[in-house]
Amino acid sequence: MWREYSSGYLKNNRAAAAAVMTAALISSLLLSLLGCLFYNMWKYEVERLRAAGDQYALMAMYLMRDANDEAPRLVFPLFLLIMGLAAFSLILIIHNAFAATMQARIHQFGILASIGATPRQIRACLLQETAYLCAAPVAAGTLAGIAGGRGLLALLEWLVRDVEGRRRAVFGYHPLILAVTLLATGLTIGVSVWLPARKLSVLTPLEAIKNTRELQLKKKKHSPVLSLVFGMEGELAGNALKAQRKALRTAAVSLLLSMTAFTLMQCFFTLSAISTRETYFEKYQDAWDIMITVKNTGIGAFGETERLREVPGVEDVTVYRKAGVKCCITEEELSGEFKANGGFSYDDGKYVTRDYDGFWVNAPIIILDDAAFLEYCGQIGAPQRTDGAVIRNLIRDVTNPDFRHPQYMPYINDCRTTALAAQTGGTAAGKMPVSDGAAAVEIPVLACTEEVPVLREEYATIDKYELVHFIPVSLWEKIEAQVGGAEQDTLIRILCKEGISLAELEQIQGEVEKCLAGVYTIESENRIREYETNDRQLQGMMLVLGSFCALLALIGVGNVFSNTIGFVRQRKREFARYLSVGMTPGELRKMFCIEAFVLACRPMLWAVAVAVFAVGAMLKASYVDPAEFLAEAPLLPIGAFMLAVGGTVAFAYYLGWRRMRGMNLAEVLRDDTMM
Repeated sequence: MWREYSSGYLKNNRAAAAAVMTAALISSLLLSLLGCLFYNMWKYEVERLRAAGDQYALMAMYLMRDANDEAPRLVFPLFLLIMGLAAFSLILIIHNAFAATMQARIHQFGILASIGATPRQIRACLLQETAYLCAAPVAAGTLAGIAGGRGLLALLEWLVRDVEGRRRAVFGYHPLILAVTLLATGLTIGVSVWLPARKLSVLTPLEAIKNTRELQLKKKKHSPVLSLVFGMEGELAGNALKAQRKALRTAAVSLLLSMTAFTLMQCFFTLSAISTRETYFEKYQDAWDIMITVKNTGIGAFGETERLREVPGVEDVTVYRKAGVKCCITEEELSGEFKANGGFSYDDGKYVTRDYDGFWVNAPIIILDDAAFLEYCGQIGAPQRTDGAVIRNLIRDVTNPDFRHPQYMPYINDCRTTALAAQTGGTAAGKMPVSDGAAAVEIPVLACTEEVPVLREEYATIDKYELVHFIPVSLWEKIEAQVGGAEQDTLIRILCKEGISLAELEQIQGEVEKCLAGVYTIESENRIREYETNDRQLQGMMLVLGSFCALLALIGVGNVFSNTIGFVRQRKREFARYLSVGMTPGELRKMFCIEAFVLACRPMLWAVAVAVFAVGAMLKASYVDPAEFLAEAPLLPIGAFMLAVGGTVAFAYYLGWRRMRGMNLAEVLRDDTMM
């Protein structure tokens, strides 16, 4: 009997069945996509560690112990957490769709209960119907999620295809992920159905039979804005939306979250692109075209500098190495401007240590090849000698938090003639920071200057009290044994002609790599390709996050369709009464349009308001000029997304109106549920 009843109901209420199937399809698609992406993330990290030969990290990952590389062992707990949050969010969002579908059947179940149907039988009937309707959508959604995961992985792989040194990601899938996905989907749909089914089944037969299946307000509420703008139709539309508040809760929440998330995502990545371009690509676009990292090679052991300068298209080559040391600055050597600005009083002891000799600060050393160092000395007017150092005599005003537009002042007096350098080590009060018995050395200072060599390097970004030294390689070879602290790799900065194209730059890069191939282990990058790769990576992340926003919006749109098409019967009586008191079909159509407008525009306004507040906070934190952001604001993608969602909502209401406008007034008013 129950099978025949369910079969007849589903045949005559295809829109309600479609709402349930859509909810099941979207939930299974989202959970399957999450499972697929997380599994491939975990798989990629495992393969990376295996290729690197880090067996300890692999063992620690499998045993969930601490390891040097924590990424793989954290992927699985993170996956479980996000899957749980996603399932919980879906329950909160889509159970209202099931509740609204079942609410339309209260009158029917009241009649069945009056002739002996038990609450348990009613719940079983609803759960069986849901299982029947959801079986195919869950299977289709799971397969679509796997296909979507594979497609996204392939797209991301294409977007980052030019990133140097990365490992290629190969798509994979595991039966365990399929089992977890199906279990999560089943629990999500089961709980979403159980909550309204349980509530429906405990109604008494009299309560259920008396239900008119019509959405009504317990207390009429005034809608002043809608009344002022749209008149009487606006007031009626406002009351209708309030009466449908529970039925449309899924749509309201989903559309609000999707529009807000999409808007914030677009604004964040636009701001990130502006910041990266200004602080990196534009700042250093004249400082480098090709960067070569020569692995595990000291600058003194590198002998291909002249050969690189002879490569066609190369205009300048600078070979350098970096080292980390400390130096001591006395109180008398500090500049008057720096002392007037508070000196070292703003440091909490993290970067500056004081003892009887003065202040010990970090002193990064940039070791240039002799030719480049002599050229640099000539540019700044310093003696062209290779027995001393040039000091970057600048320190940022630490009281000014605007890192994008920093203010600088002289660090030390020009009278300083020597710099005391020592190997970085443990520093205790009253002791020089010298480790392993290394002695401090004194080196002459050829000049204190504000100009630095043309290199792709940032100075004093984290530690604002750094005193940067530039020295020639011949001097470094004399003091290296005493000072130490040099990095293992040597860097090569290559400049080419201005306005060079990507094809030309890649050709020069290839020639440079040929010169070094077989002798050195190198990594290379070029400026134009790096910029394009950064853009593609941002686009890939925006595509992935935008897909999730679209899925979230789809849940809300599905709820709107089910409410406008599947529950026409509930609203026919409402519209019949309006017609009976003199309203015209044109006025009812206007009321329908106002409902669609409010339902679509309300989340848009909230999303815009949240985005304005959030962007204001991000602009303040990043010190980006608001006018600069507005010039590149992502108005087009945000507007297109909102218009697509709003247009879909309007289309759903249009379909609902088409079914409403042909109703027979006499038949609707004769319905016995008016009693």
